[in-house]
Amino acid sequence: MALTKLLLTDLASDVKYVPSNYIRPISDRPNLAAVDTSTVGSIPLIDLEGLHGPNHSDIIKQIGQACQNDGFFQVKNHGIPEAIVDNMLRIASEFFQLPEAERLKNYSDDPSKTTRLSTSFNVKTERVSNWRDFLRLHCHPLENYVHEWPTNPPSFREDVAKYCTSVRGLVLRLVEAISESLGLKRDSIEKSLGKHGQHMALNYYPPCPQPELTYGLPGHTDPNLITVLLQDQVPGLQVLRNGKWVAVNPIPKTFIVNIGDQMQVISNDRYKSVLHRAVVNCTKERISVPTFYCPSPDAVVEPAKELVNDKNPAVFKSFTYAEYYEKFWDRGLATECCLDMFKIDRTML
Repeated sequence: MALTKLLLTDLASDVKYVPSNYIRPISDRPNLAAVDTSTVGSIPLIDLEGLHGPNHSDIIKQIGQACQNDGFFQVKNHGIPEAIVDNMLRIASEFFQLPEAERLKNYSDDPSKTTRLSTSFNVKTERVSNWRDFLRLHCHPLENYVHEWPTNPPSFREDVAKYCTSVRGLVLRLVEAISESLGLKRDSIEKSLGKHGQHMALNYYPPCPQPELTYGLPGHTDPNLITVLLQDQVPGLQVLRNGKWVAVNPIPKTFIVNIGDQMQVISNDRYKSVLHRAVVNCTKERISVPTFYCPSPDAVVEPAKELVNDKNPAVFKSFTYAEYYEKFWDRGLATECCLDMFKIDRTML
């Protein structure tokens, strides 16, 4: 009977084994014993405190190196008040603890809906499910979407709106810094995004009786421009570095930033959108809140003209973000990067 539940949250508390539709083929399991959990292998931590002060050029250089070598970095002294961050994690936790009937008011398996609660990744197309539920919210421009958001817990809209606005401010500072690190004008990337888009997910990963058999999310790259991730203190994020999976252990008061596919295109392949995944554990629930910042659907994405020359020809074709996103969503989280479909085939030239 339990398998007829729409959401994993309502199924997971009763199961002693992972249901068969969550079990990965042997070749595609997390192999948790092979993961590097040392802090030595972890991603760079960048202090943003002096970004608009005397350390400006040094921080720009650090950001550029992290984008080029790692595709991921962590930031501290990011300027977002602790209370706003704490409230975001609290409200996410409270939402997933609501009674099933209350949560299900927000349920939809239609990926085109701008506010929806669902499970796994894309239940319509995937063969194996992922061990997560998620609430996805569009949040820019805020006034277009906030009226669709849940009203329970009572402070949900107010707390999440404050968080979205704060993170957007951080993203815009990071995008300026990344633009500068590529040798472009500060506002160059920002201007290429059309009206801009921003959405977020509240991810909930319940404890899993057999975490070695499944994923919270399998290895994937992000289809957007840049992602800013807030995670609680339970480890789960892993990044592929030099062919090895590395655990990104939570550091209080930091955000994790990663380059998405569109930034790789704009940088003409200099900055890398890197495979990452979420694993689960058998004792603790985990909550993560990624903010996805992207071009608006009609924005044309292409390598920045200043980065293309005879020595560095364009690696990618021009396309609209809507075209890209549609292909990404239809393919599900296939391991090979969606970007490959948009590369210029030099053998044909």
